[in-house]
Amino acid sequence: MALSTSPVIRRARLGAELRQLRRRESLTLEQVCDRLGWASTSKLSRIELGQSRPDLADVLDLLDVYQVPTPKRDALIVIARDAATSRGWWKALGEMGERQRTYAELEAGAASIVEFQPAIVPGLLQTPAYARLRVVAGRLLDPTVDVEADVRARVSRCEVLRRADPPRYTALLTEAACDPGDNPDEVWREQMRHLVELAGLAHVTIRLLPRGRAAKGALHPLTPYSCYSFPDPADPRTVMLEGLTTDVRLTTEADVERYDRLTGWLSAAALSAERTVAELTRRGN
Repeated sequence: MALSTSPVIRRARLGAELRQLRRRESLTLEQVCDRLGWASTSKLSRIELGQSRPDLADVLDLLDVYQVPTPKRDALIVIARDAATSRGWWKALGEMGERQRTYAELEAGAASIVEFQPAIVPGLLQTPAYARLRVVAGRLLDPTVDVEADVRARVSRCEVLRRADPPRYTALLTEAACDPGDNPDEVWREQMRHLVELAGLAHVTIRLLPRGRAAKGALHPLTPYSCYSFPDPADPRTVMLEGLTTDVRLTTEADVERYDRLTGWLSAAALSAERTVAELTRRGN
């Protein structure tokens, strides 16, 4: 299901707005919680940091404490509802772990997505068989992972590229990400053919970074990253850096602009979309 907003971004935006309002009133976390009868400051802190799905009643109470006038109040109520959304798409993602849910929320409300992957095919482009290999490999580090549930969750995320109003999607892949490696031959070839099929969609662009062709100044990203922009320009553009055990979310304009520049340099070094499709077709045959 398409969303006009991304819940995880709305939570971040709501938290920042509420924090600014509290500071405008020269109130501490403790003072606000005392007025509302909240047991501890952790609840308010998590709301301000965008780390929890806010209860609309709690947000309304905070707006009362901060004496927020209309129309500012009405605008924040809309953001709070988006941040706490429980529409049907969320239920479909119930099997996802916390990390996948964050990405799913970003993808569901994005207007555009740009991804760089140095080692593997990005999740939104994976076939079920290839995704299963990746999940099984990850289980070596986390034996608690339910392989089949995680694969189903990854496949459901891929539907964002097939919906009626999909985001503009660009993938920048190193040649190593499209090498067969230890993958079974048929799984790998199916994955290459799948990339060619997706590259045929009007809103999807896939480009390979060939070996021996470096970005400007031989700069090479050390980690995979994903960049998201949203329909509402007031929602902060976001960069996600993918780590082994956790991910880092960047939203400051300075950070995002650095990744914009990096993406531009990588794009300048990459094969054209047409040459990329030709190379992927060759690999899939």
